[in-house]
Amino acid sequence: MSLALFWVIIGAALCFLELLVPTAFVESALGVAAFVVALLTLVVPSFNLQVVLWMVFSLLFIVLLKRFSPKKTPRAIAEETEGRTLTAIAPGEAGRVLYEGNSWQARCEDRTTTIDANEPVLVVGRKGNTLFVIPERELHP
Repeated sequence: MSLALFWVIIGAALCFLELLVPTAFVESALGVAAFVVALLTLVVPSFNLQVVLWMVFSLLFIVLLKRFSPKKTPRAIAEETEGRTLTAIAPGEAGRVLYEGNSWQARCEDRTTTIDANEPVLVVGRKGNTLFVIPERELHP
């Protein structure tokens, strides 16, 4: 088997693996690097040097891929969703809320309102690990 065919098979296998196990195109970048090395086998006959070139091109393609890929945005609250306070939330202070099955630090959106423990609330925002809530009683008097 020729070295060019070897690198084409490796490149095709890595690109195919991206379909089976999505890795944010890292495997595809490795596969494309293998295709580039397959083209260079005519100029670079040493297998050891080809492996070094494959690693260099792989690293280059992964760095370019990460540089030009869109940045992750923080997960936004989909809409007003329900939660329940675990502790009382005093005006301007933080408390705990049960939201999506987890305990979150929470603050009341209205800094003058007190929310009692075990009271239903609506989650209206999030900043870092802190949820901003309003008591459900304010919407449904």
